[in-house]
Amino acid sequence: MKTTYTHLLFDLDGTLTDPMEGITRSVQYSLRHFGIEVTDLRSLTPFIGPPLAESFREFYGFDDGRIPEAIRLMREYFSERGWRENRLYDGMPQLLERLCASGLTLAVATSKPVVFARRILDHFDLARYFAFVGGAELDGSRQAKADVIAHVLQGLGGVDPATCLMIGDRRHDVAGAAAAGMDSCGVLWGYGSRAELTGAGATRIAADLGELERIVTGR
Repeated sequence: MKTTYTHLLFDLDGTLTDPMEGITRSVQYSLRHFGIEVTDLRSLTPFIGPPLAESFREFYGFDDGRIPEAIRLMREYFSERGWRENRLYDGMPQLLERLCASGLTLAVATSKPVVFARRILDHFDLARYFAFVGGAELDGSRQAKADVIAHVLQGLGGVDPATCLMIGDRRHDVAGAAAAGMDSCGVLWGYGSRAELTGAGATRIAADLGELERIVTGR
Protein backbone atom coordinates (compact mmCIF):
# COMPACT_ATOMS: atom_id res chain seq x y z
CA MET A 1 0.00 0.00 0.00
CA LYS A 2 1.32 3.40 -0.99
CA THR A 3 0.90 6.58 1.02
CA THR A 4 0.42 8.79 -2.03
CA TYR A 5 -1.11 8.34 -5.47
CA THR A 6 -1.10 10.32 -8.71
CA HIS A 7 -4.62 9.41 -9.91
CA LEU A 8 -7.84 9.12 -7.92
CA LEU A 9 -10.94 7.39 -9.30
CA PHE A 10 -14.16 8.36 -7.52
CA ASP A 11 -17.41 6.48 -7.46
CA LEU A 12 -20.40 8.84 -7.80
CA ASP A 13 -23.45 7.57 -5.88
CA GLY A 14 -22.79 7.41 -2.16
CA THR A 15 -19.30 8.82 -2.57
CA LEU A 16 -19.47 12.26 -4.23
CA THR A 17 -23.22 12.79 -3.83
CA ASP A 18 -26.07 11.29 -1.81
CA PRO A 19 -28.66 10.11 -4.37
CA MET A 20 -30.91 8.34 -1.87
CA GLU A 21 -34.16 10.13 -2.67
CA GLY A 22 -33.82 10.04 -6.45
CA ILE A 23 -32.69 6.44 -6.78
CA THR A 24 -35.15 4.99 -4.29
CA ARG A 25 -38.08 6.89 -5.80
CA SER A 26 -37.01 5.66 -9.24
CA VAL A 27 -36.97 2.06 -8.02
CA GLN A 28 -40.31 2.57 -6.28
CA TYR A 29 -41.79 3.86 -9.54
CA SER A 30 -40.46 0.87 -11.46
CA LEU A 31 -41.65 -1.73 -8.95
CA ARG A 32 -45.13 -0.20 -8.87
CA HIS A 33 -45.58 -1.12 -12.53
CA PHE A 34 -45.02 -4.76 -11.54
CA GLY A 35 -47.62 -4.60 -8.79
CA ILE A 36 -45.05 -4.20 -6.02
CA GLU A 37 -45.77 -1.26 -3.70
CA VAL A 38 -42.91 -0.13 -1.49
CA THR A 39 -43.64 2.68 0.97
CA ASP A 40 -40.41 2.65 2.98
CA LEU A 41 -37.83 4.22 0.69
CA ARG A 42 -35.01 3.30 3.07
CA SER A 43 -35.65 -0.35 2.24
CA LEU A 44 -34.57 0.40 -1.33
CA THR A 45 -31.15 1.87 -0.49
CA PRO A 46 -29.37 -1.42 -1.38
CA PHE A 47 -30.02 -0.40 -5.00
CA ILE A 48 -27.56 2.48 -4.57
CA GLY A 49 -24.22 1.47 -6.07
CA PRO A 50 -24.51 -1.98 -7.68
CA PRO A 51 -25.51 -2.53 -11.32
CA LEU A 52 -29.30 -2.35 -11.63
CA ALA A 53 -29.76 -5.75 -13.24
CA GLU A 54 -27.94 -7.37 -10.34
CA SER A 55 -30.11 -5.53 -7.79
CA PHE A 56 -33.48 -6.34 -9.38
CA ARG A 57 -32.42 -9.98 -9.61
CA GLU A 58 -31.04 -10.23 -6.08
CA PHE A 59 -33.65 -8.25 -4.16
CA TYR A 60 -36.86 -8.99 -6.08
CA GLY A 61 -36.09 -12.17 -7.97
CA PHE A 62 -36.60 -10.60 -11.40
CA ASP A 63 -35.53 -12.79 -14.30
CA ASP A 64 -33.93 -11.78 -17.57
CA GLY A 65 -37.38 -11.31 -19.10
CA ARG A 66 -38.41 -8.59 -16.63
CA ILE A 67 -35.14 -6.89 -15.84
CA PRO A 68 -34.86 -4.77 -19.04
CA GLU A 69 -38.35 -3.31 -18.51
CA ALA A 70 -37.67 -2.70 -14.82
CA ILE A 71 -34.52 -0.78 -15.70
CA ARG A 72 -36.29 1.14 -18.47
CA LEU A 73 -39.02 2.25 -16.05
CA MET A 74 -36.55 3.23 -13.39
CA ARG A 75 -34.59 5.34 -15.84
CA GLU A 76 -37.81 6.91 -17.10
CA TYR A 77 -38.41 8.41 -13.67
CA PHE A 78 -34.74 9.12 -13.02
CA SER A 79 -34.21 11.00 -16.29
CA GLU A 80 -37.18 13.28 -15.60
CA ARG A 81 -36.97 13.87 -11.85
CA GLY A 82 -34.73 11.49 -9.98
CA TRP A 83 -31.39 12.88 -11.08
CA ARG A 84 -32.24 16.18 -9.34
CA GLU A 85 -33.36 14.45 -6.13
CA ASN A 86 -29.76 14.35 -5.01
CA ARG A 87 -27.45 16.29 -2.71
CA LEU A 88 -23.75 16.96 -2.35
CA TYR A 89 -21.96 15.65 0.70
CA ASP A 90 -20.85 18.56 2.87
CA GLY A 91 -17.33 19.70 2.09
CA MET A 92 -16.96 17.68 -1.11
CA PRO A 93 -16.33 20.58 -3.55
CA GLN A 94 -13.69 22.02 -1.23
CA LEU A 95 -11.97 18.64 -0.94
CA LEU A 96 -11.91 18.16 -4.71
CA GLU A 97 -10.49 21.68 -5.10
CA ARG A 98 -7.65 20.92 -2.70
CA LEU A 99 -6.88 17.56 -4.29
CA CYS A 100 -6.66 19.12 -7.75
CA ALA A 101 -4.51 21.96 -6.41
CA SER A 102 -2.10 19.40 -4.95
CA GLY A 103 -1.45 18.03 -8.45
CA LEU A 104 -3.57 14.88 -8.31
CA THR A 105 -5.53 13.80 -11.40
CA LEU A 106 -9.16 12.99 -10.63
CA ALA A 107 -11.64 10.85 -12.56
CA VAL A 108 -15.11 9.40 -12.03
CA ALA A 109 -15.79 5.67 -12.35
CA THR A 110 -19.49 4.89 -11.87
CA SER A 111 -21.91 2.11 -12.81
CA LYS A 112 -24.48 4.83 -13.51
CA PRO A 113 -25.02 5.61 -17.21
CA VAL A 114 -22.43 8.21 -18.14
CA VAL A 115 -25.10 10.53 -19.58
CA PHE A 116 -26.69 10.82 -16.13
CA ALA A 117 -23.34 11.04 -14.35
CA ARG A 118 -22.29 14.02 -16.46
CA ARG A 119 -25.65 15.71 -15.92
CA ILE A 120 -25.30 15.37 -12.15
CA LEU A 121 -21.69 16.56 -12.12
CA ASP A 122 -22.64 19.60 -14.21
CA HIS A 123 -25.63 20.31 -11.94
CA PHE A 124 -23.38 20.45 -8.87
CA ASP A 125 -20.52 22.21 -10.74
CA LEU A 126 -18.18 19.29 -10.11
CA ALA A 127 -17.30 18.36 -13.71
CA ARG A 128 -14.40 20.83 -13.78
CA TYR A 129 -12.49 18.77 -11.23
CA PHE A 130 -12.40 15.57 -13.29
CA ALA A 131 -10.09 14.75 -16.18
CA PHE A 132 -12.33 11.89 -17.30
CA VAL A 133 -15.82 10.61 -16.49
CA GLY A 134 -16.48 6.93 -17.12
CA GLY A 135 -19.74 5.05 -16.62
CA ALA A 136 -22.17 2.55 -18.05
CA GLU A 137 -23.97 2.96 -21.36
CA LEU A 138 -27.75 3.07 -21.74
CA ASP A 139 -27.63 -0.04 -23.94
CA GLY A 140 -26.53 -2.07 -20.92
CA SER A 141 -22.87 -2.31 -21.83
CA ARG A 142 -20.04 -1.57 -19.41
CA GLN A 143 -22.03 -1.92 -16.19
CA ALA A 144 -19.58 -4.04 -14.18
CA LYS A 145 -17.29 -1.85 -12.09
CA ALA A 146 -14.18 -3.63 -13.36
CA ASP A 147 -15.17 -2.75 -16.94
CA VAL A 148 -15.85 0.87 -15.99
CA ILE A 149 -12.47 1.16 -14.28
CA ALA A 150 -10.68 -0.32 -17.29
CA HIS A 151 -12.48 2.21 -19.50
CA VAL A 152 -11.42 5.08 -17.22
CA LEU A 153 -7.78 3.96 -17.21
CA GLN A 154 -7.85 3.94 -21.00
CA GLY A 155 -9.54 7.34 -21.05
CA LEU A 156 -6.76 8.72 -18.87
CA GLY A 157 -4.23 7.65 -21.49
CA GLY A 158 -3.47 4.13 -20.34
CA VAL A 159 -2.31 5.16 -16.89
CA ASP A 160 -0.64 2.51 -14.71
CA PRO A 161 -3.22 1.19 -12.21
CA ALA A 162 -0.48 0.98 -9.58
CA THR A 163 -0.51 4.79 -9.47
CA CYS A 164 -4.28 4.91 -8.88
CA LEU A 165 -6.66 4.68 -5.94
CA MET A 166 -10.33 3.75 -6.36
CA ILE A 167 -12.57 5.53 -3.85
CA GLY A 168 -16.09 4.23 -3.26
CA ASP A 169 -18.71 3.16 -0.75
CA ARG A 170 -19.64 -0.37 -1.90
CA ARG A 171 -17.95 -3.75 -2.30
CA HIS A 172 -18.29 -3.45 -6.09
CA ASP A 173 -15.84 -0.53 -6.03
CA VAL A 174 -13.33 -2.57 -4.04
CA ALA A 175 -13.70 -5.66 -6.23
CA GLY A 176 -13.41 -3.61 -9.41
CA ALA A 177 -10.23 -1.99 -8.16
CA ALA A 178 -8.73 -5.35 -7.25
CA ALA A 179 -9.52 -6.71 -10.71
CA ALA A 180 -7.69 -3.72 -12.21
CA GLY A 181 -4.66 -4.13 -9.95
CA MET A 182 -5.15 -0.94 -7.96
CA ASP A 183 -5.63 -0.02 -4.31
CA SER A 184 -9.04 0.95 -2.99
CA CYS A 185 -10.36 3.15 -0.23
CA GLY A 186 -13.81 2.39 1.14
CA VAL A 187 -15.72 5.39 2.48
CA LEU A 188 -18.21 5.16 5.32
CA TRP A 189 -20.46 8.14 4.57
CA GLY A 190 -22.24 6.26 1.77
CA TYR A 191 -24.26 3.06 1.70
CA GLY A 192 -21.75 0.31 2.43
CA SER A 193 -20.79 -0.72 5.96
CA ARG A 194 -17.28 -1.10 7.30
CA ALA A 195 -17.86 -4.87 7.39
CA GLU A 196 -18.88 -4.90 3.72
CA LEU A 197 -15.85 -2.90 2.64
CA THR A 198 -13.25 -4.67 4.75
CA GLY A 199 -14.76 -8.02 3.82
CA ALA A 200 -14.32 -7.12 0.15
CA GLY A 201 -10.65 -6.37 0.78
CA ALA A 202 -10.48 -2.56 0.79
CA THR A 203 -6.90 -1.34 1.12
CA ARG A 204 -7.96 1.50 3.40
CA ILE A 205 -11.14 2.79 5.03
CA ALA A 206 -12.02 6.49 5.45
CA ALA A 207 -14.68 7.44 7.96
CA ASP A 208 -14.88 11.04 6.77
CA LEU A 209 -13.51 13.48 4.20
CA GLY A 210 -10.62 14.51 6.42
CA GLU A 211 -9.42 10.94 6.77
CA LEU A 212 -9.73 10.41 3.01
CA GLU A 213 -7.62 13.50 2.35
CA ARG A 214 -4.91 12.27 4.70
CA ILE A 215 -4.88 8.87 3.00
CA VAL A 216 -4.57 10.18 -0.54
CA THR A 217 -2.06 12.94 0.15
CA GLY A 218 0.03 11.20 2.78
CA ARG A 219 -0.24 14.27 4.98
